[in-house]
Order: sequence, then structure tokens, then C-alpha cells
Amino acid sequence: MKIETVCIIDDDPIFVYGTKVLLNYNSCFGSSVIVHEDGKEALENLTAMVKGGEQLPDVIFLDLNMPIMDGWEFLDEFVKLPLENKPRVYIVSSSIDNQDIEKAHTYDVVKDFIVKPLSDSILSDLFETIETEGAA
Repeated sequence: MKIETVCIIDDDPIFVYGTKVLLNYNSCFGSSVIVHEDGKEALENLTAMVKGGEQLPDVIFLDLNMPIMDGWEFLDEFVKLPLENKPRVYIVSSSIDNQDIEKAHTYDVVKDFIVKPLSDSILSDLFETIETEGAA
């Protein structure tokens, strides 16, 4: 399974830029990156995509600490969307709090909790896992 579209929900421009660079050098990644600086903007856009019958991103990288609507609030609303094929959500946060990690795993849509920074090896392992799941 090739990952065609990735959505980055993060207000840190350095993280967004670095992630885009990593994605561009990964052979498992297609071509489209959608970026949102807060959960509210992302939720509105993804909801519009659902209503318009558009394909949602294959993967969402979600930060927890953002203005307007944080990652937890986004997840609380995102799981309510009527989706047949839910994107794989990976929380990418600078938090190392075990409570955050445990809370992340209470959401069925969250596949993993990754502590920043995101590296090429982490991204490659993540895409390899997705490919394996897709082939099964």
C-alpha cells in the first residue's frame, strides 16, 4: 500500500517543514501533504472532505498542544465522523507524559504515539508497518 496523502496537524512550522522533507525522501510516500495549524481548521477541512465524498488522507500526524483546538479536542470530534475507512492517526508530540501515551491508546483511530522529533527511521518503520497491514 502506497501512502498517497499525509495530513500534518501541527502549529510548529519547523516540525512541519522537517516532516515534509522526510516525506519527500521516503519511497513509500505518494505526493500530497495537507497541513493544518490547529485541530479546528483540520476538523472543518476533513469534515468538508467527508461531506464532499473526497478521499481522506491515509495518515494523519497529530500534535497535542496547539492553539484554538488541541489534539485531544480534535480526536474527540474526529471519531464522531461517519467514516468507512478511517485514516491512521499518529500522535506526534514532545510530551513524554505516560498519561498522554495511555490516553492516546484509548482512541481506536490512534495507531501509535511518537515522541518528537520524527526521524527518517521512525517514518520508514511506520510506513513499512502500514504496507504490511495493507497486504494482510
